Amino acid sequence: MPSGTASPEPSTPEGGGPGRSRVTARAARALVLAAVFACAACGLVYELALVALGSYLVGNSVTQASIVLSVMVFAMGVGSLAAKPLQGRAVVAFAVIEGALALIGGVSVLALYAAFAWLDLYVPALVVVSFAVGALIGAEIPLLMTLLQRIRKQDAGSAVADLFAADYVGALIGGLAFPFLLLPTFGHIKGALLVGVVNAVAGMAVVLWLFRREVGRVARIALALGMVAVLGVLGGTYVLADGFEVSARQALYDAPIAVAKRTKYQEIVITRRAGLGPSDLRLFLNGDLQFSSADEYRYHESLVHPLMSGPHGRVLILGGGDGLALREVLRYKDVRSATLVELDPEMIHLARTYGPLESLNRHAFEDPRAETVNADAFSWLRRLDRRFDAVIVDMPDPDDVSTAKLYSVEFYGMVKRALAPGGRIVVQSGSPYFAPKSFWSIQKSIAAAGLATTPYHVDVPSFGDWGYVLAAPGKRPPALGLAPGVSGLRFLDGPVLQAAAVFPKDRRARDVDVNTLVHPRLVEYEGQEWKNS
Repeated sequence: MPSGTASPEPSTPEGGGPGRSRVTARAARALVLAAVFACAACGLVYELALVALGSYLVGNSVTQASIVLSVMVFAMGVGSLAAKPLQGRAVVAFAVIEGALALIGGVSVLALYAAFAWLDLYVPALVVVSFAVGALIGAEIPLLMTLLQRIRKQDAGSAVADLFAADYVGALIGGLAFPFLLLPTFGHIKGALLVGVVNAVAGMAVVLWLFRREVGRVARIALALGMVAVLGVLGGTYVLADGFEVSARQALYDAPIAVAKRTKYQEIVITRRAGLGPSDLRLFLNGDLQFSSADEYRYHESLVHPLMSGPHGRVLILGGGDGLALREVLRYKDVRSATLVELDPEMIHLARTYGPLESLNRHAFEDPRAETVNADAFSWLRRLDRRFDAVIVDMPDPDDVSTAKLYSVEFYGMVKRALAPGGRIVVQSGSPYFAPKSFWSIQKSIAAAGLATTPYHVDVPSFGDWGYVLAAPGKRPPALGLAPGVSGLRFLDGPVLQAAAVFPKDRRARDVDVNTLVHPRLVEYEGQEWKNS
């Protein structure tokens, strides 16, 4: 018989039919390898979706990635071993496994979001889901190898090479499709559901069509109905996904959600509680509170005005995309320019266009002295060829590696190089009460960059005891004070600022490590301290 046609086997161990569908062996192998390609792409998307969701919900992306990857790789080995007894009924087993993988992987993000929002069982649920998905992915390879060998026998090395080539290329496509197509276009939940549909069609439909004569009639009907059921569940869940996401997100916040946007960088949520008294507008980034309109003036006055008692003709703000620090800077008529560097353009857009926030920042971005730059502050500073009299570092707390680099000795070294002669910087530094190791590590890291430091702290009811570090090049710590003639402050004055420099005995400087790019100690400190607070 010519090698280009499928062998006319009269029956198989799976029993029931006159032989595989009559297609050429080359075409049959191509279809199976296409299924390998698609399933590999889907598997990697599930993996990335679980990692990204954890980073959004609980931060600490390194920990989330480590849990997901280690559990999944271990489970893949378990799944491969568990699939060995199934090779005698490879077609049915593979179809069932792909149906289960499509269903579990497709609804995995939704299930974990629910576990986080309502059950407070996120990490246990993450481990269970990662293990289930990994085991099903691991079971694919032995069964696919069996199916390929049924089409045409070849030596093990060549078969493995073909199989893994398709698998790795599929993983490449899945890895690129997730951040550049699925996540920005469909979001976490809908993106995973769509991938589940692709997984079901590629894994079940293609193989069942190609090997339909090797499966008994009852088994074919059962598998077809199973595939329809999986597609029905995924499709129905897709239709309900928006409503679910709104309900789950609202369960995480006390006040009604006014704005919710998931960008390529973060999840932005603004809540607004209206009542008989003043409304309370709150901004959350990835679930972490950034300000409450009830007391944000305490935070921003304390951040900005001690710095502005020194030279401030040219001011640089790193972070602060809500425009509230910019509002305080622009109080000073002798400020010639204020440059704000913010990673997420959507945050700037909201600060410019969302009425309550725009009113709160007093239309700061419309001031002709204000300049905005959408860039990563770390990369932007490396290319900087300008100098500034005052630099405000108003970044989110360093609870993962991506933000911890913005609190590193290397980062502060670049900030120092951006200072004009006589210039100074101020850094929001977290809570010396709830996270004292983190606070003093930030202070020590600033000092390690060659800056003399003056730490201080104030009470911000929404945050608790909150700290800052004022710093300047040289050996003399900068003095805390207010610029002559500054008016309109609601919280800060001379006596408050004088008291802010005093720390109680149980919250004074302690022996901690500096935070560097190579050793991001702050991630460890933040994880320990805020978890226990």
